[in-house]
Amino acid sequence: MRTVYIETYGCQMNVSDSELMFGVLGREGYVRTEDPAAADVLLVNTCAVRDHAEQRVLGRMGELKRYKRPGDVMGVVGCMAQRLGPKLLERVPQVDLVIGPDGYRALPELIARARDGQRAAEVTFKQWEHYEDVPPARDNPTSAFVTVQRGCDYRCTFCIVPMTRGPERSRKLADVVGEVARLAAGGTSEVTLLGQTVNSYHDGEHDFADLVRAVGAVDGIRRLRFTSPYPTDFTPRVLTAMAETPAVCEYVHLPVQSGSSRTLKRMLRRYDRQQYLDVVAALRGAVPGLALSTDIIVGFPGESEADFQETLSLVEQVAFDDAYTFKYSVREGTPAVKIKDHVPEELKTERIGRLIDVVRRVAKRKNMGLVGTTHEVLVEGPAKRGDLLQARTRTNKIALLEGPAGWIGTYRRVRFTGTTGSTFTAWPLEKEPEELVTAWR
Repeated sequence: MRTVYIETYGCQMNVSDSELMFGVLGREGYVRTEDPAAADVLLVNTCAVRDHAEQRVLGRMGELKRYKRPGDVMGVVGCMAQRLGPKLLERVPQVDLVIGPDGYRALPELIARARDGQRAAEVTFKQWEHYEDVPPARDNPTSAFVTVQRGCDYRCTFCIVPMTRGPERSRKLADVVGEVARLAAGGTSEVTLLGQTVNSYHDGEHDFADLVRAVGAVDGIRRLRFTSPYPTDFTPRVLTAMAETPAVCEYVHLPVQSGSSRTLKRMLRRYDRQQYLDVVAALRGAVPGLALSTDIIVGFPGESEADFQETLSLVEQVAFDDAYTFKYSVREGTPAVKIKDHVPEELKTERIGRLIDVVRRVAKRKNMGLVGTTHEVLVEGPAKRGDLLQARTRTNKIALLEGPAGWIGTYRRVRFTGTTGSTFTAWPLEKEPEELVTAWR
């Protein structure tokens, strides 16, 4: 029995790609293992968005090499593999193969060649590649990622993604709906549509509004999510489709990157502060009770204290439910490399600390207001601590509750009983007397 171990870093797209690789290798008789010491093939699926992510992977490769036995194969795949290509083979002698996101179909052949001593790199972009004939090997039978778009045509000055994922291309709507229908027939009730700028989806005939309506109409799909959208691609058609499709969850991850119009212009984002706020208002008007999260970069070249203060004030004004915050990281090959006036590292660190404090304060204030309210949750699995279960609301809030393992994969009504500021404790309403359940509802 041949075994494969894949360690995944980065975004949901990388998680989806790892499921795809398990599917590719599963057709060749490989069996998944969670133990690198037991694997014949060790793959690290990588992120290249920030230098820290790449350094972490290089460190991890040094740790994993101790598991490599004679005849075993070690590979680096994903965005970092695409960015560095054959240089990785020179940099890490223990690595046998390097494969970018469009090369996973070649995995079995390249692994076989590596066993014969032929180290190789496959980083060619393939505009046609959507892996339509490869069923991903998914872990979760209830919730699934479905990739609908690959690549990116936007050219934000800080972003390496167009260089690691290639040009934007969208799958045919019928192919996406067919995959979702097969998932639903197998018991999946929640899907998340994935794309680098997912709401710019267009297959030549259908736009993202058409896709939302079509996927939301699939029998058995109870929850529909998508990530990551681009703010100005929320057209009136898309907003109407979201409002009229019951499966669409009341949650959007809406990257802003900065609250300063001056900084946004230097980033080559296609909106300014006010336009972003207009999109927020339009989304909240279309989807009542909407929760919002975002991405924010601190310390982009030329960012002044005044620019940073505008970011802090935007967080307060929008009242995000959560934010993923990052210090700007120089990426070779991106236009921002040429921008002068870099922010000192110690100032980036100080600013991101202040930003995190504001994000947490705003989120905690909102979450405290939800204590005592009732919600539908999807029970996802055991919590990381104690004997509790972890569940998620339609608004992407995490709740911990007591209940039997048989609840995993089912929907429950719960009452929030407390919050740490980020997650909630919850009480299943079915455990309460009917008159109390009615009162809380």
